[in-house]
Amino acid sequence: MFKLPILLTNVTEAAEAASKGFHLSGTDILLILVVVLAALLAGLFFLNRWATTKYDDQQEQISRMKERVTMYVIDKKHDNIKNVNLPKIVKENTPKLSKAMKMYFIKAKVGPQIVTFFADKSLYNAIPTKRTLKAEVAGLYIVSFEGYKTPQEMKEKKKEKKEKAKAEKKAK
Repeated sequence: MFKLPILLTNVTEAAEAASKGFHLSGTDILLILVVVLAALLAGLFFLNRWATTKYDDQQEQISRMKERVTMYVIDKKHDNIKNVNLPKIVKENTPKLSKAMKMYFIKAKVGPQIVTFFADKSLYNAIPTKRTLKAEVAGLYIVSFEGYKTPQEMKEKKKEKKEKAKAEKKAK
């Protein structure tokens, strides 16, 4: 009972302070913004560091696991993982976010087996269908391939040929 009047006085003082209004000065607002931005930048820095180390580890593992394979490309698909013929273990182990995304798949015949591979967008666009090519594969992921030029390389070669033809015409 002795503490009750002290509590009531503190509550009444708090109510009076609240009724007067709570005002922040410009420097207080600026200080809060600086602290929030610093915390955000620190979080982004550590997130970026974590992502780069994870990416480097994945690239190292891919470079250790890759092997050269001769394959006949049957078909290419840009589809969900649910609609593609992949082993059950692969479908179960893919993250939920990846199951919802559309990915680039290449169906190819490797030896007597028909296998579905993953690829990056740049490789997917460059790989020709109904052709035999040599590719470097890490598991079900196509790292690179040989034997055909990418569309960008073909455009560059055409430009070089046109420039050579123009130079020869000017020389004559």
